Amino acid sequence: MEATIEKFYATGKRKESVAKVWVQKGGGEISVNKKSLKEYFRRESLECIVKHPLIATATLDSVDIHATVHGGGLSGQSGALRLGISRALILVDSGLRAPLKKAGFLTRDSRTVERKKYGQPGARKKFQFSKR
Repeated sequence: MEATIEKFYATGKRKESVAKVWVQKGGGEISVNKKSLKEYFRRESLECIVKHPLIATATLDSVDIHATVHGGGLSGQSGALRLGISRALILVDSGLRAPLKKAGFLTRDSRTVERKKYGQPGARKKFQFSKR
């Protein structure tokens, strides 16, 4: 009988970005939108953001991660992916919750772009005032 490979699914969100993450036991392969992590996030700082939960829990070389990310920019997408990975790791092993919670990786960053208001040039900016 064939052994079933257990996959764990979680979602992460930040700004306008949504990340769907699948985690399974493996050799440390990370793919985002069918590309490697280095190929998708070309900046090393964004790669570090994504790898933070794996480094904090020492699971960098023991799990494979496949993710699809859409919406927003690369910064928001890396933050969404970090949250998704953190949530999925808890499903793999509930003992990983404490280090992830302590590092702040389970908190959803709710900051989004404020909408532009009617009669103004931007969200907060006002037109120049003059008495005369």
